[in-house]
Amino acid sequence: MKILIRHAKIIDEQSPFNGLIKDILVDKDQIIAISDQIDEAVDQIIESPELCVSIGWVDTFANFCDPGIEYKETLETGSAAAAAGGFTQVFVLPNTDPVVDNKSQVSYIVQHSKSLPVSIHPIGAITKKIEGKDLAEMYDMKNNGAIAFSDGLSPVQTAGLFLKALLYVKAFDGVLIQVPIDKSIGSGGLINEGIISTQLGLPGIPAISEETIVKRDIDLARYTGSKLHITGVSTATSMELIAEAKKEGLNISCSVTAYQLHFCDEDLVNYDTNLKLNPPLRTRKDMLALQKAVLDGSVDCIASHHLPQNWDNKVCEFEYAKSGMIGLQTSFPAVNSVLPNLTETQIVGLFSGNARKIFDIPTTNINVGSQAELTLFSKSGNTTLTTTNNKSKSANSAFLKKELKGKVLGILHKGIIITN
Repeated sequence: MKILIRHAKIIDEQSPFNGLIKDILVDKDQIIAISDQIDEAVDQIIESPELCVSIGWVDTFANFCDPGIEYKETLETGSAAAAAGGFTQVFVLPNTDPVVDNKSQVSYIVQHSKSLPVSIHPIGAITKKIEGKDLAEMYDMKNNGAIAFSDGLSPVQTAGLFLKALLYVKAFDGVLIQVPIDKSIGSGGLINEGIISTQLGLPGIPAISEETIVKRDIDLARYTGSKLHITGVSTATSMELIAEAKKEGLNISCSVTAYQLHFCDEDLVNYDTNLKLNPPLRTRKDMLALQKAVLDGSVDCIASHHLPQNWDNKVCEFEYAKSGMIGLQTSFPAVNSVLPNLTETQIVGLFSGNARKIFDIPTTNINVGSQAELTLFSKSGNTTLTTTNNKSKSANSAFLKKELKGKVLGILHKGIIITN
């Protein structure tokens, strides 16, 4: 199948065509021509105003709920949502049933994803059954396709155990991913502790519950010299701690979510359960600090934290609602809406290039003869997520029916073209 991408601005610092507007001809999964104008009989033509093309995007933190919780999401529906959001590769959490804590569960996801248009990489659990007691067999999981290791939604609480995990993965240059949550602080909290939580009469989760874990894990990473990726960073102080650790030369990277850049605790005045998240939405000051950190390069990646919840877990009293929001289809337009000054090159770094370096993902470039793993997007288009175009099995999103600036036109991966 031949596909012609017309008049696309190439955003790829490894390409000799970087920054140029070209026609790109793809045959199956290979780029066979790049030129100012290509006139050839093809099966499909893709063109759009201000179209940009980059190497495929990578999401580093999504829950596809498969196996065991398929009523919320499956590998198929999660893959469809990822493709619609411009992602060609996705890291999936081990918080499934059974937990992805051994090589057979890793192999199940790796094999199942081969037939899907998106490459799905399992994140192996750090501890057995994600109980935070004994280390899982991370080396075996790595050899069978685990991209990194994390206890996902149940981050490791014990410093000694996390230290052992950092030392363990250092032997094979592995990466640990940690959500910075100290469950012993503000364990009964529902939203960020502050003026808004007081006004709404809701118990709060203090910022220190995140910042103590960030500081602890940085200290442990310094001691071991291991690779640590902190995801879901939500406070200004956390970002300052991470930025200082980077200046020190520690092997630490971080992700923020699109919704943490777009919303703050002030948006909870209507008790929207779709905005019940963990880590929670913080203050406006924190939100603006995260936006600044994205602009100045302190943030490495945008992670979707795509966490599907079924209707019953969201259409209920705020106290009983489960945390989480779907985010694959809205990550790019949400970021582009609040940070319109981000350049195309910065966007591609946040959504693709940095993650590929941190997690050592084989990459390609946009050149004749290269493998075609591409994301097509436009900063000037518009996106509105609706129940009709939502590809996820769940619909727990605060972005539903909100017009956002920026549009993903599609992806081209494994010789398959998916367009929106």
